[in-house]
Amino acid sequence: MSANRPQRPRRAGQGVLSSAVGSLRSVFWSVALISCALNLLMLTGPIFMLQVYDRVLASRSVPTLIALSLLAAALYLFWGLFEFLRSRTMSRAAFWLDQRLGPPTFKTWLGRSFNDNQDGTRPLVDIATIRQFLSSPAMTGLFDVPWIPIYLGVVFIVHPWLGWLTLGGAALVTGLALANERATRAPLGQASSMEHVETQFLEQAHRNAESLLPMGMVGSISSHWERLHGEGAGRAQRATERGEIYSALSKAIRMVLQSAVLGLGAYLAIGQEISSGMIVAVSIISGRALAPIDQVIGQWRMVVRARQAYQRLQKALPDEAAPAPPLQLPAPNGSLSVRNVTKFAPDVANRASDAEIVILKDVSFALESGDAVGIIGPSASGKTTLARILIGAWKTDHGEVRLDGALLDQWDQESLGRYIGYLPQNIELLAGTVQQNIARFDPAATDGEIIAAAQMAGVHEIILRLPGGYETSVGFGATPLSGGQVQRIALARAIFRMPKLVVLDEPNSNLDSEGDAALAVAIDKLRRAGSAVVVMAHRPSAIASVNKILMLVAGSVVEFGDKDDVLRKVTRVVPAGVRV
Repeated sequence: MSANRPQRPRRAGQGVLSSAVGSLRSVFWSVALISCALNLLMLTGPIFMLQVYDRVLASRSVPTLIALSLLAAALYLFWGLFEFLRSRTMSRAAFWLDQRLGPPTFKTWLGRSFNDNQDGTRPLVDIATIRQFLSSPAMTGLFDVPWIPIYLGVVFIVHPWLGWLTLGGAALVTGLALANERATRAPLGQASSMEHVETQFLEQAHRNAESLLPMGMVGSISSHWERLHGEGAGRAQRATERGEIYSALSKAIRMVLQSAVLGLGAYLAIGQEISSGMIVAVSIISGRALAPIDQVIGQWRMVVRARQAYQRLQKALPDEAAPAPPLQLPAPNGSLSVRNVTKFAPDVANRASDAEIVILKDVSFALESGDAVGIIGPSASGKTTLARILIGAWKTDHGEVRLDGALLDQWDQESLGRYIGYLPQNIELLAGTVQQNIARFDPAATDGEIIAAAQMAGVHEIILRLPGGYETSVGFGATPLSGGQVQRIALARAIFRMPKLVVLDEPNSNLDSEGDAALAVAIDKLRRAGSAVVVMAHRPSAIASVNKILMLVAGSVVEFGDKDDVLRKVTRVVPAGVRV
């Protein structure tokens, strides 16, 4: 948390993405070898035609024709086998990469949800894009590209004129591929960025439909979405149309080239410089030489999207390949120390001289095991920001937060999570059952632990009255729960297994008098169990069971101390907007 604290050394290593892709190096080499066999077997057709025209027709030998046909059929069967192996290998490599990157990417993305700066990217979607690319014809086309010079060399061996003609066609098609990349790069990048913006807007609109529909905002929201969608789709269409031009030109050049090769071959055959069988064979080989370029151009949009996804993932997963495991600290007792914590508004951490951007300024206080502090103050005084800092979701710009003397990031995050309970101001239960939400989706949670948390939050009887009891599904669109019930279930999740540090951000904003009483009982039980409790409060009932009060005004601590002493002071002179 502190800017000058000593750092534990990290193991040298690549980032998660580079490490995962590096692990596939042997797979890519295997696919390259399979592609070698495939491209060699692709010569079956030209050689077969050469033998038929130059040997079978000249000798009129049916047994030779049968033998050549059987041999060609056998080689094509092997070609099919290798094509299957290449496709299967790449699809499984794509699946493995998805499974390898999925968990760390999800954790990183989820952790960034609280960050000050969010660029709107969706790394899990980027992983799906890369997986789709790896198993697509575009990827196999890239493995075939190195064989273009070999096919050209075969054509040159047949006759230099044919080789130069094919080389000229290959150069022209390659030029079209480069022009296609340059012409579509900007609109595809813009379209991708706008797709992210549109997706975020759609998710927000869907999530807030309950408030948007009654206020007659459907028309205006729909119009705004149409503008976003139209701009993004328009840029994507512009890139697609440009790509279609280059793709059509590439295919036309291939067909012209094949006809030109046939014509030149016929001319050379008339002059008896090559045989008639070589005409057909060279035509097939020249077409095969240009096929990978044509294939990549046709799939160019997927290539660009995969490259952009890879670049975004490189930024999203920096240097997390093999971090040194933190020292396993003993379970905390619940002693919390906050010293000189300062937090600036997003993107302006280096502009400390501007007082208007300070969210928290030199906040300091300490709690012992069993203490409970009610943090009061006007709106926008920094209470929610402080709550997020106390649980480690946000980092401080200056100062430090210690639990039992250790900085929060000196703990292993998963281990520390067992000792922290958090009830956010905005609550949304995850898609699952009531039981899973209370248990924090821990499959090892026992029924007794879940019921104990529900009883402590005063929500056990309410859950029993639900259609499915603890197995009632929540988080899937319409829910059978009221706002107060959701808040009490979230409180049960926060106090599950009696964490040593519990932070409650306006925990009674949706509660009735019965819920207020249950909250007071829960805080009292936490204190008796030795937990440190922090309550961000606007309503007096939320601080009924605390023993300390901290008043925040404009991000600074105005008063901190025993509850009765502080309340006597602040009730004599209460700043405007402060609720006590």
